[in-house]
Amino acid sequence: MLTLNGTLRINEFQQILYENQSIQIDKNVLETVEESFEFLKLFSENKIIYGVNTGFGPMAQYKIEDSERIQLQYNLIRSHASGTGNPIPPLYVKAAMLARLNTLCLGNSGVHKSVIELMVQLINKNITPIIYEHGGVGASGDLVQLAHLALVMIGEGEVMYHGEKQPTEYVFKKENLRPISIELREGLALMNGTSVMTGVGIVNAIFTRKLLNWMITASSAINEIVKAYDDHLSFELNQSKKHEGQRVIAKLMRAHLKDSTLIKKREHHLYNDVKNVDVFEDKVQEYYSLRCVPQILGPVLDTLNQVETILIEEVNSANDNPIVDVKNKNVYHGGNFHGDYVSLEMDKLKLVVTKTSMLAERQLNYLLNPNLNQILPPFVNLGKLGLNFGMQGVQFTATSTTAENQMLSNPMYVHSIPNNNDNQDIVSMGTNAALITKKVIENAFEVLAIELITIIQAIEYLDVKNEVSSKTKQMFDDIRAIVPAFKEDVVMYPYVNAVKDFIMKN
Repeated sequence: MLTLNGTLRINEFQQILYENQSIQIDKNVLETVEESFEFLKLFSENKIIYGVNTGFGPMAQYKIEDSERIQLQYNLIRSHASGTGNPIPPLYVKAAMLARLNTLCLGNSGVHKSVIELMVQLINKNITPIIYEHGGVGASGDLVQLAHLALVMIGEGEVMYHGEKQPTEYVFKKENLRPISIELREGLALMNGTSVMTGVGIVNAIFTRKLLNWMITASSAINEIVKAYDDHLSFELNQSKKHEGQRVIAKLMRAHLKDSTLIKKREHHLYNDVKNVDVFEDKVQEYYSLRCVPQILGPVLDTLNQVETILIEEVNSANDNPIVDVKNKNVYHGGNFHGDYVSLEMDKLKLVVTKTSMLAERQLNYLLNPNLNQILPPFVNLGKLGLNFGMQGVQFTATSTTAENQMLSNPMYVHSIPNNNDNQDIVSMGTNAALITKKVIENAFEVLAIELITIIQAIEYLDVKNEVSSKTKQMFDDIRAIVPAFKEDVVMYPYVNAVKDFIMKN
């Protein structure tokens, strides 16, 4: 069991989300939460505190009577649980819950400890609120999406439970769970923050790193099977460029290919006895999609590292409003709920993921076009040319999906629309940015799945599975266990989906 102390890192998200690690809260954190609650309760008795004894947004000019404070929180939750569209998958919702739990544990929100206790139980029992894609503008945080979380916390709405959508009330009775105690500002504290966009962003980052690792594998393998020269991956060449990402990608590709018998050394072929040659039989340099992989994937890696840094900073920040400061005995009103940091990082991430899918699509095209590779039949067709089609059909899918990614990569960060009676006159659209990035990542895995199937078909045709590197051989065996070698035409979509599922999980 993981004990959370108010600081979360990527690896802890991975353990909780992918390994179903249970959590508990450090007792010092619970003491901090209780101290914050008691301070705010006393501090707000004779002061105007937004969201405790005022209305919300443009309605903040209206004072709320003490007798109506509790009803105010319920009204906020119910009225803003207005999301539409498709439900966000439970994995992403669980990440959002974890992000919200962590920021509430910082003691800057003044919530009753029942909020912490119930959310821990929901996470441990894999009970995730039904939260919809549409509704968040990302400034006042993810108000609409987080309202659906708050709705479940008060025992209403719907949840995913054992893979099925169920009424919250039914699941709470079955699991002997009690709704939270609304005391001061629990509704606003649950809703006012960036936790949905950040939670989705964290999962996006985790999947992007998997995608990048598989792209390095595919890029190494394709260089190998076409017997490319090794100097474009050399330490010396890549060290002459100062970018860390490029250097790391080249290093990883060299490690992948270290025991390959197929990669060529330039000095063995083009640096000796060439005086009387007018036309070189060997290609002097590979196409960019093979030769420039460190320069293309290097920015992807550098961007991903930056994205993770910003997301983890956001997860471990107070993104509520107002902020309760027990140490200085004060409450500060401001805009920590604004999601611009996350929105910008999601736009950057989807850009580099789209470029990754473009690289995969170009490498795929190289393998499918015999005029380019000059060693494989059209569409890596292992059957009878003309009668059979090989990988011809799935290229359309890869091309179409890559084109969709290019369109989706237009930024959300600069698409602010004023709303809320112009109180929210410039917003982040961070949740939209994160959810579109999620779609771009899923698309990229589809394109890469098609490329991987094609690579192993090419290895099969060339009969070099005993000459490739050990890492390529492992990839070959993994994908071949899912997709059999085929000469006759087969229905392709189940295989593409199965490989996509495999590479997203491994």
